[in-house]
Amino acid sequence: MPVVTLLVAGVLGLMLIALAWPIVMLRRGRKVGLGDGGDALLQRRIRVHSNFVEYVPFAMLVLALLEISGLDRTWVAALGGLLLIGRLLHVIGLSRSSGYSFGRFWGTFLTWSMIIAASVLAILRSVAMLTIH
Repeated sequence: MPVVTLLVAGVLGLMLIALAWPIVMLRRGRKVGLGDGGDALLQRRIRVHSNFVEYVPFAMLVLALLEISGLDRTWVAALGGLLLIGRLLHVIGLSRSSGYSFGRFWGTFLTWSMIIAASVLAILRSVAMLTIH
């Protein structure tokens, strides 16, 4: 059972809804049914949510597969922690500024680092398993 991935997925699921809620409320308040209606704040909130949705599903998939494949839970937790911190930093950074920010830079860096590390581990584990059998 991928319990670490389950925990990370639960936290990220709550983050996903926390990112969607302000979009819904702003759309309702400004009577925008679809898209951003040319509203800069709404556009930024949509981008924050969209960026989250672009990266998190694949990262979670590879994390779950690594845990199911038997990767030590400490490594799974470290990768999941990188993803959580990266996404949180990115949300904070992009929510405050559409330009460069500490949170946006480091959030992207940690998210990409997690995906690269997890992907390399997945490749190495699969090659090792193929050569053993």
